[in-house]
Amino acid sequence: MNPTLVQVVATVIFAVAIIHTFLVSKFAKIAHHYPEGSMGENFWHFMAEVEAVFGMWAAVFMIFLLAVNGFHAPVEYLESLNFTEPGFVFVIMAMAGTRPVIKLSEKIIVIISKLIPLPRKMAFYFTALVMGPLLGSFITEPAAMTVTAIILLKNFYSKEMSTKFKYATIGLLFVNVSIGGTLSHFAAPPVLMVAGKWGWGMGHMFLNFGYKAAISCIISALTISFMFKNELQGDFQLRSDNTEKMLPPWWLTLTHVVFLALVVLSAHHMVIFMGLFLFFLGLTVVTKEFQDEVQVKASLMVGFFLAGLIVLGSEQKWWLQPLISSLSDQVLYFGATALTGITDNAALTYLGSLVELTDSAKYFLVAGAVTGGGLTVIANAPNPAGYGILKDSFGSEGISPLGLFKGALFPTFIAILCFEILPSL
Repeated sequence: MNPTLVQVVATVIFAVAIIHTFLVSKFAKIAHHYPEGSMGENFWHFMAEVEAVFGMWAAVFMIFLLAVNGFHAPVEYLESLNFTEPGFVFVIMAMAGTRPVIKLSEKIIVIISKLIPLPRKMAFYFTALVMGPLLGSFITEPAAMTVTAIILLKNFYSKEMSTKFKYATIGLLFVNVSIGGTLSHFAAPPVLMVAGKWGWGMGHMFLNFGYKAAISCIISALTISFMFKNELQGDFQLRSDNTEKMLPPWWLTLTHVVFLALVVLSAHHMVIFMGLFLFFLGLTVVTKEFQDEVQVKASLMVGFFLAGLIVLGSEQKWWLQPLISSLSDQVLYFGATALTGITDNAALTYLGSLVELTDSAKYFLVAGAVTGGGLTVIANAPNPAGYGILKDSFGSEGISPLGLFKGALFPTFIAILCFEILPSL
């Protein structure tokens, strides 16, 4: 390893950004010490926005490049990066959070939950945390995270839940979404980064990863459901929206699904899916009687988070790549799971794709990357979407990184066992 000054500084800033994500609850507390609406309160609230952290520190890195190498350095650096994934996540999250898509997902979950021989509230909870994440293999993980988090917010987080149950649920959500996108080769960001280069198709993903992920999702969700069975007792009815908006007709729901499919098919071509998004926004205006407000701001913040992660993460190759290439299969599996907690799992698999690996090493790298995708907010690209939707339910201090980590440990352990023990078909 012979890192340049730019790489060393980028790594230091990257480390500071990671530490920042663990301090957001502290910054939120500091904000309350200032008068409401004051500059001090606004500054510390901004510092407490986890979605802004990496973008903020990426800006610091750009200032460093400007100071050291001149005006053209940051411009050339940014133009050398690929921001298609943040753009894709922004578009798919905004589309997936619309009323027709959410209502369709709710119908699917309700229909399946009625077939589950459990009390209705427990059955709906269990089905939402299994089917929602597994749908991510087809509508993409960011869309699955958005839809499932909104369903959980409306029907559980907006009601009485113990703090322990809240963290167990969000940990389960993050882990199941991370592994639930592995039934296909295009839905999970860490898989998307390597599938083309390694020749992995739908069949390969299902036989080597997908069915194991489905079993893990079922075991974890069922266990958590029974652990908190006292909070999942009683009558259950889907929460009404308390809105005058009408239920979307079938043709509008179908149109939304077609738009989602077209965006997924054009996931590698930003100019196409951004154009589709503009047409989609026009559709929501014309059909506004059936629509809620499109969550552009929340989606844009998540895209900003990922863009900042790319700016800083791209300079971590100097230490990550030799580390990955030097590990045995088992050490690589557990090492990838641990490293995912402090770096985006898509970045991890991308760096792995630059190294010559055996077939078994490829498997364990991707398995570890998706397994650890629920341990922290930055571990998996869709996590900031779920974080942004559910954070207000955790009070003024927001979601504790340590609480999230603890909540994700059990489903992560189950995922580790399934990917380690179950045979590839």
